[in-house]
Amino acid sequence: MVVGMAMEAVAWRMVASRRRNVWIVMTPALVVMGLAALAIGPPAWSPLVDPVTAIGVGLLAGAALYVATRGFVAMVRRWSAFQRQSSSMYLRREPLSVAGALLLSVGLLVPGEELFWRGLFQVELVEALGDRAALAAVLSWGAFVAANLPSANLAIVAGASVGGAVWTALGWWTGGALAPLASHAVWTALMLSLPVVHTAEEVAP
Repeated sequence: MVVGMAMEAVAWRMVASRRRNVWIVMTPALVVMGLAALAIGPPAWSPLVDPVTAIGVGLLAGAALYVATRGFVAMVRRWSAFQRQSSSMYLRREPLSVAGALLLSVGLLVPGEELFWRGLFQVELVEALGDRAALAAVLSWGAFVAANLPSANLAIVAGASVGGAVWTALGWWTGGALAPLASHAVWTALMLSLPVVHTAEEVAP
């Protein structure tokens, strides 16, 4: 758990400080974290809630989170640092097309991250803390945010804080990674296909 958390933090640090390509650095890191979670044991998918219900609620939560994200970005449109850093993350999607970014993100990065954080990390904390599942969820959320802080990007940290809270809550409710995975995948797909900010290249003309 500690190694996986450190791996994501170091990967974000490499992207932020050394200007490494986000896809080249983050993809192997998150994939390895997801594979490690699978290797340790069968992940907890949704032991407390019917899987169909968990998926449905997860999808709705992901769509609602996207709408909330658009609303927040609109409210802070005069916050130049946030807008600039948000725009920079969209620009760093290159050289991938939108379709390529969607395939890589939804197909590899999101599953890897959710398998590790909600399928392993949070579940192990719940088991370790017994009846203090709420405390385990808070600690898991805090660790997830801490792993994303080295990105030094306001948009990434905000997404990890708010999105992480939603996905952690879904994991707490269902006991596994299925609902958080559905929510995270929908949110990511919408964020890439319907950007919430305009890049400098788009607004220049």
